[in-house]
Amino acid sequence: MGSRVRVWLNRTYAENVFFMDQLRNNPQHRAVEIHATHGDADSPVLAAADTAEPEPEGLSPRAYVEYALDMCARRSVDVFVPVLHQDAIVAQRAEFAALGTALLAPPAEAVAVFRDKAVAYQAVEAVGIPVPPWYRVRTVEELVTAVEELEAAGQRACFKPAAGAGGVGFRVITRSPFSLMHLNGFPSAYVPLDLVVEALRTAAEPVDWLVMPHLGQPEVSVDCLTGPDGRIRMAIGRTKNGRRRGFTLDDAWIQPARLLAEAFGLHYLSNIQFRMYGDEPVLMDVNTRPAGGLHQIAQCGVNAPWAAVQLALGEETGELVPPFLGPDYTVVAGPRPVRPVSLPAQRTESSVPTTLSAMPAQAAEPAHSQSAASVQPTPSVQPTQSVPSAQPVPSAQPAPVEATASAVPAQPAAAAAPAAAGAIAPA
Repeated sequence: MGSRVRVWLNRTYAENVFFMDQLRNNPQHRAVEIHATHGDADSPVLAAADTAEPEPEGLSPRAYVEYALDMCARRSVDVFVPVLHQDAIVAQRAEFAALGTALLAPPAEAVAVFRDKAVAYQAVEAVGIPVPPWYRVRTVEELVTAVEELEAAGQRACFKPAAGAGGVGFRVITRSPFSLMHLNGFPSAYVPLDLVVEALRTAAEPVDWLVMPHLGQPEVSVDCLTGPDGRIRMAIGRTKNGRRRGFTLDDAWIQPARLLAEAFGLHYLSNIQFRMYGDEPVLMDVNTRPAGGLHQIAQCGVNAPWAAVQLALGEETGELVPPFLGPDYTVVAGPRPVRPVSLPAQRTESSVPTTLSAMPAQAAEPAHSQSAASVQPTPSVQPTQSVPSAQPVPSAQPAPVEATASAVPAQPAAAAAPAAAGAIAPA
């Protein structure tokens, strides 16, 4: 058993509580100490960490790098997994290395290519990886032209930000007028073209969108692990077809992902997503970070987070070939603890108004409208205070986090559940 490994995850996805679980449950039984920071005091990653603290708000990218360097020095961080400001952090890799901290992230050049989807599509086409037809639009005229050309080819148009992640801002264009159809049931990604045009005409600032055909299922996310030598150690596909999930090693998905990861130096963990354009798999997106669903490949007997940490520490893993492919499954929510919240001071009996009319009127607000950003860090926890992950949470309900809890029996592809209209699958 080697020495303790100290790992820091900065502001990241809630699903990375499973990433942390896998680091602790590593096959070498190595001691791992996990530090986490976040801007949301109720993020479950803070409760799951061995030590945790709130992140400062409003820092420029360069100021955030200085904050991160100080954090790595104070915490003696061995491996830093950056998500927030990844591009600015990897540009200063040498400064972190001087502190003894390895960055579990690709080189700056690779991160820069895949920050902008239009730049990425041009780059991957040059190495022979197929992409769907796409249009970069910033004006009403460009949008309408792109939509009309796609519709003339028999395609349904959709758009998403040229820079973004996790399906944020993805919408599907429809010609149907706005009606109760759009208000009944759950909100969908479908939006009438005339409303998009009007929004663009009245926007205070320009947009930067990619317009392309609405691609078909299945969606296949290939989780790759690439060493700093540029050689692939692992490539496993996760299939998504409506509610049904599964795994694949089919070359139609794996080979383009391997080519892309090696050609662009996507060191450590990356996630490369494909969908169908007609009968052909095409690239949809590339994430230069661990995917939120990476933990799901543990069902194939592979611990990818720990293997990535080993590579970052200079330890060789060899090729990670799954000993089996897990059964088809679905994803459900499960509870995870959050940090204790200090209750506000209770009013004394003498401070309670004696009549209802003395009480200030207060507008009721639905609980679901409160944003995560409005939750302030608890004042009772100082920035450098350690927070045990096993501490009970008597005053707060557990926060649901996506979990792979339900396996379902394999069925023929024709029996796969259809995708809900406008559903956006998470990474």
